[in-house]
Amino acid sequence: MPLSTRTMAVQPNHLTKSYVLPLFILFITSGISTTHAACSKMDQLSLFSSFDIASSSLNWSSNDCCRWEGITCDMAGRVTHLLLPSKRLKGVISPSLGNLTHLTHLNLSHNILSGHLEAGFFLSLGRLQILDLSYNLLSGELPLSPPPSCIRIVDLSSNQFNGTTPSSFLQRAWNLSNLNVSNNLLEGQIPSFNCSYSPVVRSLDFSHNDFSGIIPLGLGNCSKLELFRAGFNSLMGTLPSDIHKARALEEVSLPSNKLSGAIDESIANLTNLAILDLNSNQLSGALPLHIGKLSRLKLIILHFNNLESFLPPSLMNCSSLTELNLGFNQLEGDLSVLNFSKLSQLIKLDLIDNHFTGPLPISVYSCKSLIALRLSFNDLEGQLQHEILSLKSLSFLSLTHNRLTNVTGAMKILKDCKSLRVLIFGNNFLGEEIPDGDLMVDSSGFQNISIISFSGCQLTGKVPVWLSKLEKLKVLNLSLNRLTGPIPGWLGTLPSLSNIYLDNNFISGEFPKELCRLQALRSEKGATQTGHDDLELPIYPSVNRSAAILQVKYLSNMVIAISLRNNSLSGNIPRDIGQLQLLQLLDISFNKFSGNIPHQISNLRNLELLDLSRNHLSGEIPASLSSLNFLSNFSVAYNNLQGQIPLGTQLQGFDATAFEGNPGLCGSPLPNECQKKSPGDSDTTKDQEDVHDSGNGIPWLQISVSLGFIVGFWGVCGPLALSRSWRYAYFKFFSNIVDRFVR
Repeated sequence: MPLSTRTMAVQPNHLTKSYVLPLFILFITSGISTTHAACSKMDQLSLFSSFDIASSSLNWSSNDCCRWEGITCDMAGRVTHLLLPSKRLKGVISPSLGNLTHLTHLNLSHNILSGHLEAGFFLSLGRLQILDLSYNLLSGELPLSPPPSCIRIVDLSSNQFNGTTPSSFLQRAWNLSNLNVSNNLLEGQIPSFNCSYSPVVRSLDFSHNDFSGIIPLGLGNCSKLELFRAGFNSLMGTLPSDIHKARALEEVSLPSNKLSGAIDESIANLTNLAILDLNSNQLSGALPLHIGKLSRLKLIILHFNNLESFLPPSLMNCSSLTELNLGFNQLEGDLSVLNFSKLSQLIKLDLIDNHFTGPLPISVYSCKSLIALRLSFNDLEGQLQHEILSLKSLSFLSLTHNRLTNVTGAMKILKDCKSLRVLIFGNNFLGEEIPDGDLMVDSSGFQNISIISFSGCQLTGKVPVWLSKLEKLKVLNLSLNRLTGPIPGWLGTLPSLSNIYLDNNFISGEFPKELCRLQALRSEKGATQTGHDDLELPIYPSVNRSAAILQVKYLSNMVIAISLRNNSLSGNIPRDIGQLQLLQLLDISFNKFSGNIPHQISNLRNLELLDLSRNHLSGEIPASLSSLNFLSNFSVAYNNLQGQIPLGTQLQGFDATAFEGNPGLCGSPLPNECQKKSPGDSDTTKDQEDVHDSGNGIPWLQISVSLGFIVGFWGVCGPLALSRSWRYAYFKFFSNIVDRFVR
């Protein structure tokens, strides 16, 4: 994994207690000037030869190195502190640094240093207490020589160190309190840590590496250990049996490994525990019956496991909880019998994709601090209650794929939730009429809404007019319903709208030209600012294990898309569509569009998916489409196109299925060769406006069966992305299966 990716993946420290602040204070106070002898000539020479000063932001012009920026000396003029974080230092760490034999504090973090550390890096630094080389480009194996016995803090995180970490590396570190080697390329087994020779250790961070094997025993002897992280590795086996003896533990974070087995009941002994993060493993069994004894727990993050059975009632005694995430497990039971009202500090509750039953739990509405609630993909029933209005800060609500009823009543209630930004109601209210009318139009509600999804509800009616009032709306998903009528032109007036999913309905009429004026699709500066970009809960593109990694946390990470697939739209594709220059996905397949493919589509330089298949389009494929350099999925299959597929372009790199069903097309990748034109033959003009009234042969029965099979599979609003490689995989899926759902 590239360093940039790994660095971005590092999770923030959720502990309110920081291990950085005491270190910062120590660095600042230790730099206060005192009377001292002139700087040692040997130390001054060593400093000059250790760094490329010319490329840095340092000003070392004084004759006395003890007066240089970042340098502190003792009374004898020997350098004791070398503190140069974020100084744009380049090059390697020179062996001459070892001549600073009185050095106690070394901080070269957040620079651009590269190369290896010498095998004997620590040999002459016998007085070193604090070492911080984090956030550089250092590589190679860790030094063979162990740190000195007086070392207290070692931070080598966010580099490119590789190889194994022998246990001998730590065996002499009798005073070590903090060790951080996270975000590197280290492999092998996590070094065994016996606190009998490091009794004061408080923080161990091995996360974001390639460690494998089991977590070694020995942590139980660490009586002062407060933080243990080893997430995002390939660790296997069960949680170490002795970890429950480390009574001072405040955080155990082991996400994204291959840990298995049950969470032992002995975890209730860790009464100081504030963070328990074991998400994306293979843990099974029930939650510990007495987990409620952990009264200081703030975060329980256990999603993407195989946990089963009922939620223990004692869980409601964890009154300090701010986030409870048990999504993507096999948990079951009637949620309404649990008393959530004890969780008065709860901010986020995520129980997505379990087997919970019963009505929506009214006691949840007693959690006055709640900003995000997701109960999607369960078997809950009933109607939304007015009590939800007591959640004044509620911003994210996802109840998709349950058995809720009365969509009009729900929307009349929620219009008074002034903080609501994300509303995901897909696969509920089956067959009801989408709410509209004066009450909704005249309402001042939903003024902060950014995402609305009613995908897969089979709602009837037309695109509701009250949506025209939502100036902050960015994503509109009304796919997989039974909506009729035209696409309203006022959609083009919404200043923030950039994602429109109206596919799989019975919408008729033309592609409105007003839609080509969407501000958010015409320029980077065109969209109205909609407040903070981050989502209160991540959106998952799929239900499989990879979704733990492929999650969307920011609105800006969503693919900019217009999907009108599988409707009854007709007429020409408007030439003004070329104005939507930020568009990344355009799917108007399975309609009745006619005329030529407008060459103005080539202005959509950000397009990654273009699907014009199953229409009545005629004429030639514009050669200008070859300028769409990001295009990774393309189809014009089953139209009335003719002529040669443009030569020497990336269009010829697509499979023949992208062009099939057009008897008049020829040339690679199709098997039929083009015949040479005679001098009298004329070319078809690229803006010819032919209209064909023949049917497009849409296999409605097969589509209905397919849709019935895949309903409920997809999350928020279809094509969401974190990287181009993932978007390509999604587009491949999108082009073969007609679906897009909201989680």
